[in-house]
Amino acid sequence: MYSAALLTLFLILSITGSPVKAANYPISVPIINRLKFSNGTNNLLAHDRARAQALRNPNKHGQRLASVPLWNQYMGYSILVDIGNPPTRYNLILDSGSANTWVEDSWYVETKTSFRTGQPVRVTYGDGYFEGIEYLDSVNVGPGLTAVLQSIGVASESQGFDDFDGVLGIGPIALTLNTLTELPTEPIPTVTNSLAGQNTIPRDVLGIFFQPYSGSSEATRGQITFGGTDPDLYNGIIMYTHITEIKPASKYWGIDQSITYGTTEILAFTAGIIDCASSYILISTKAYERYKAATGAEYDPATKLLAISDDQYSTLQPLNFHIGTETFSLIPNAQIWPRSLNTMIGGQEHSIYLIVCDIGIHMKTGEEDDDKNGNDFINGYVFMQRFYVVYDATNSLLGLARTPFTYATTN
Repeated sequence: MYSAALLTLFLILSITGSPVKAANYPISVPIINRLKFSNGTNNLLAHDRARAQALRNPNKHGQRLASVPLWNQYMGYSILVDIGNPPTRYNLILDSGSANTWVEDSWYVETKTSFRTGQPVRVTYGDGYFEGIEYLDSVNVGPGLTAVLQSIGVASESQGFDDFDGVLGIGPIALTLNTLTELPTEPIPTVTNSLAGQNTIPRDVLGIFFQPYSGSSEATRGQITFGGTDPDLYNGIIMYTHITEIKPASKYWGIDQSITYGTTEILAFTAGIIDCASSYILISTKAYERYKAATGAEYDPATKLLAISDDQYSTLQPLNFHIGTETFSLIPNAQIWPRSLNTMIGGQEHSIYLIVCDIGIHMKTGEEDDDKNGNDFINGYVFMQRFYVVYDATNSLLGLARTPFTYATTN
């Protein structure tokens, strides 16, 4: 992609050294979770819906709309990344719905491994964007995990990324198409793709582990494993399923699933995504109405969530996600918002709010079922904090396994 630039940078690297290969696998790196409640819960659901819309539709200029970044006004999930030699440390949002990696130019420090390619880059997110110039540089995401000649954006302009230095995109590499404005058909290798291509990790695979909220506004509540999976973070075996062939979910970490509440069908077999950048579980409007009716919940205008009574909570049934050959169930406690955070989202201290929401997208009209739009669900963070998730780009697979927190009652 950058032949002259690569030749120049290879000369630099011949002097400064080669990437250090990781000695042992897997290599797990902490994920930092930050809670920030400032403008009320309405924006949390609005963020998820804007993200869902961005995942589905191209923008008016015909350029693919990447997702809203993992950060929103309530929950931020980030990873510490070292760039350059000598390295500068950056706090980057971890985003599974986009694949570009970039940093703010006001924070970027050029070193002997930095090379300005001159190629303009732009990514539009659901409620934010960045644009700037693509660089090549050395990027380290953990012990022994250094990608050399990694393409990164250096943003001269951005919006929607307060409190962070940029984004580490971990979505499929095809999401980088149309982001180099002068080379729209050229993909940009992701950091994981580069690590695998340089034989620093054995496969282009990520394992992601979250745990439920535990009381601190900023804490390490997860780990990301590069190149494989970490058996210490999950129980039993990992069930793998193929990435869906149904668009637009097929562009992302998309799968096919159906959902039942107890034995009641909520969502028929359809396509959607597993996404650590969305907070809630979002399902199609008709599926949401079925869930609301089955639980007896009432819409709460203050939080824009469904609310149930103590008696209804005591009879809440498992919410079952039928994926591949397995069923992954959310116990009643996993279906509710952490009660210790109720007042922070505008709710009542002792109320019980459900975390299943209307995706808010209506692509079809009339009486036909609207559960077949190609992105009819998003299993967000509240799902991922109960199950170990594997993004396997090498084999176009997504894996799921239970964790020590699958049946936790911390909410």
